[in-house]
Amino acid sequence: MREKGITLIALVITIIILLILASVTVATLTGDNGIITKALEAKQKTEEAELDEQLKLARAKC
Repeated sequence: MREKGITLIALVITIIILLILASVTVATLTGDNGIITKALEAKQKTEEAELDEQLKLARAKC
């Protein structure tokens, strides 16, 4: 008799695939060129542009 169900090998392969996907995701989020780093750079550039715009508006009023 053969029983149907998830075998231990299938379970191990699934866990390995999930670990690989998790490591790729963490590497994408963090790192030198990661999403979080780029978001922080964009925030800084936005703040600089806002200050520059405020200076230009203040000069235009004078």
